[in-house]
Amino acid sequence: MTPTESFIEVAGGKIQMLRAGSGRPLLVLHHDVGNPGWLPFYDTLAGGFAVYVPSHPGFGKSDRPEWMRNVRDMAISYEWLLENLAVSPVAMVGLGFGGWIAAEMAMMCRHNISHLVLVNPMGFQPQQGQILDQFLINTIDYIRSGFEDQNKCVEQYTAEPTLDQLEQWEINREMTSRIAYKPYMYDQTLPQLIRGVNTPTLIVCGSQDRIVPRVCGEQYGEALPQARLETISGGGHFLEMEKPAELAKMIKDFVAA
Repeated sequence: MTPTESFIEVAGGKIQMLRAGSGRPLLVLHHDVGNPGWLPFYDTLAGGFAVYVPSHPGFGKSDRPEWMRNVRDMAISYEWLLENLAVSPVAMVGLGFGGWIAAEMAMMCRHNISHLVLVNPMGFQPQQGQILDQFLINTIDYIRSGFEDQNKCVEQYTAEPTLDQLEQWEINREMTSRIAYKPYMYDQTLPQLIRGVNTPTLIVCGSQDRIVPRVCGEQYGEALPQARLETISGGGHFLEMEKPAELAKMIKDFVAA
């Protein structure tokens, strides 16, 4: 499908939105490296849902809010976005960093979300291991770390990223550092507050994720009263690019049930 692009005014700035498909609304929140465009994964989901894929404030073509300082600020902006779209309740899919944002949104207003899907989610401080610090390595190595199959990485990003792509990654990385660096990629209040979220939740972990330890998904599963944990074998952090059909089927089956 060819998505439509629009820009929606939220909190004094515009958020870029890609949309395609019809049916129940499904919102996808992308990773900390940004949204690479309209993926086959989104296309598959659009066969059964009206799929909305925004670019986070400060990422991609979305305006950069100079006032934004933490992930909760971003989650509040997205609650505003849902109100403007008038599509609630939505099925919410959060990918990595986007999973953390989705979790914050669920804690604020769970009634806006019918189903919650967290894919290799950040947001919890891992009880064992640590979330890979992207600021200790260059962006290319960080993205490569997210793929178990490096051929899939080359298919998506090419072996040599363009200067425009490298520049956009650095812009996205600067915004990530502003709102999620100290502490790095987790919220110390989240483990307590998320226990009040009774939204049906699917947590999906890649068996070979080298960016977010599996224990983070397990901690989400223990904290959320209506959660179940699934694993996709042979997949890394960017499951929507490495295992798109398998991940999309899990999401479709979960929301349909």
